[in-house]
Amino acid sequence: MAHFIDRRLNGRNKSTVNRQRFLRRHKRQIKDSITDAVNKRSITDVDSGESIIIPSNDILEPTFQQGKGGQRDAVLPGNDQFIPGDRIERSRYSDGLSDDQASPDNDRQDDFIFQISKEEYLDLLFEDLELPNLQKKQITKLVKYKTYRSGFKATGVPANIAIVRSLQNSLTRRTAMLAGKRRKIRELEAELEVLKNKKPEQPLEEIRVREEIYLLNEKIAAVPFIDTFDLRFKNYEKRPQPSSQAVMFCLMDVSGSMDQATKDIAKRFYILLYLFLMRSYKNVDVVFIRHHTQAKEVDEHEFFYSLETGGTIVSSALRLMDEITKARYPENEWNIYAAQASDGDNWADDSPSCREILECRLLPATQYYFYIEITRRAHQTLWREYEYVNDNHENFTMQNIQAPDDIFPVFRELFKKQIR
Repeated sequence: MAHFIDRRLNGRNKSTVNRQRFLRRHKRQIKDSITDAVNKRSITDVDSGESIIIPSNDILEPTFQQGKGGQRDAVLPGNDQFIPGDRIERSRYSDGLSDDQASPDNDRQDDFIFQISKEEYLDLLFEDLELPNLQKKQITKLVKYKTYRSGFKATGVPANIAIVRSLQNSLTRRTAMLAGKRRKIRELEAELEVLKNKKPEQPLEEIRVREEIYLLNEKIAAVPFIDTFDLRFKNYEKRPQPSSQAVMFCLMDVSGSMDQATKDIAKRFYILLYLFLMRSYKNVDVVFIRHHTQAKEVDEHEFFYSLETGGTIVSSALRLMDEITKARYPENEWNIYAAQASDGDNWADDSPSCREILECRLLPATQYYFYIEITRRAHQTLWREYEYVNDNHENFTMQNIQAPDDIFPVFRELFKKQIR
């Protein structure tokens, strides 16, 4: 009979280790469940993590079994129905039969459901994605200071006293001050022993040696165990923590042709992009630019929910983005990303101007520029001009979204890892 003994030690973080092992083992099923969840709920709910459902058949663990053949004895506790030689009928459900085929008294196992945190959710959601042309440029903005240990100092508050270092200094000082005296005492004690055994006796010389030994012991006793000179205090200093920073420009057409449903689709894409940038950069500024015939920088609420009427001039938003970039976000310090959402409407004679502004002003300073067109109609002049830009610039990409279910597949297509 074979025996398997598990001698692995269980540490204090056993539950965490087991959880990570479970996530790695069933990664494929979990990712499939997360992909389904993205299409079923609002992207704005990612802060709450996700409940993952894994079919019970997918979490079966491997087990050791005896090979076929031979005769084996087994002890089954609680057996009051069978004797040696009886044949036990196999459960019909264990043969892969469906619920209506299984026996009515058979107990079926429920699917396994567990909760993953926001961090685990985002890790799995964005695991195989990457930012194209990712760079972390020179940073001048300091978001915080971090305290570091920086050696010891001779002065400080009692709470920061370094006990071990102070005792080491005390021992060093006392050793340096007392070593010579103790060595002299040992020499005098040896001399005193010689005088005691010397004939004729020399009492005056013995008295002199004893007085010297006494004086040396007095000096040793006067040396303090610890002195203010010995005290050392932990020294701390604050160092600035540089952080990579990016700016995300959100450009959207708010003319009369853009209804609220189209804006909601654009909002979900912007939220995904923002979450993804936050995983790569410490600071992410967001600039909202809305436009119809004129462009304006606004706050988030006005960006998504204000109503406008009239036509569309896309180049006004591109010019405003160029002005803001030059005024507030120099390209040598900021990683600039832009996402433009539109239903494709634009004045025909304005589309060539959009292409010119992109190629000559924005793309040279931009890490990446994303254009999503949210429409079920045939593409118009703006799409055709942007197609030319897409063919000739690596840091520009464009996709068409027709329904909310297309958001995440399009996002994955935009950010899929490049084969190098």
